[in-house]
Amino acid sequence: MKAQVKRVGHDFEVGELGHQAWKAADEICVDTYWSGERAPAGRHFRARLLWSDTSLYVRFEANQAEPAIVSIPPNLTSKTLGLWDRDVCEIFVAPDAAEPQRYFEFEIAPNGEWIDLAVLQLPDRRETDWDYASGMVSAVESGTDLVRIAVRIPWTAFPRKPAGGDVWLGNMFRCVGTGPGRGYLAWSPTFTGKPNFHVPASFGEFEFIV
Repeated sequence: MKAQVKRVGHDFEVGELGHQAWKAADEICVDTYWSGERAPAGRHFRARLLWSDTSLYVRFEANQAEPAIVSIPPNLTSKTLGLWDRDVCEIFVAPDAAEPQRYFEFEIAPNGEWIDLAVLQLPDRRETDWDYASGMVSAVESGTDLVRIAVRIPWTAFPRKPAGGDVWLGNMFRCVGTGPGRGYLAWSPTFTGKPNFHVPASFGEFEFIV
């Protein structure tokens, strides 16, 4: 899997989910579960990525054909542990293609809850920095059948800033539903026996285009 991340000349507010800058971004359609099996259309999502001198921008548009599984009321003041057990859109970003096992995880729920983590995936265990503070900001619009989520992540959240032509690694996901029918969608399927997103060997490529 490979996605082009187009460059924008000026930053814009993440809350402007309909900003014209998004029209320049390629639309990435995700319609499969982590297993490679096709997901129902009501669970598909689309993603667009942009970058500027200061930040990485990501926007998700997710079909919502079923009741959202979210916390009521939401916690919007700090990161929410266990967010992955409810409805959420996620992006993993590995800035060093030579070390894909070191990556950063960003999750945003349809109710605005969020979490950011720094991860080291080792062969026998996962080490997570729960205190990692990326400085990410996000915005959400939830309708009756569509959820739109945008996030802006400053380059200070990563060990370095990309240059035009650089290729970083990562993946994008969505968790939706509950119980035995819960869905785990993946841009680049991980093909594990059970749902598992933490598979650096399955990461796709994010190519930064000037």
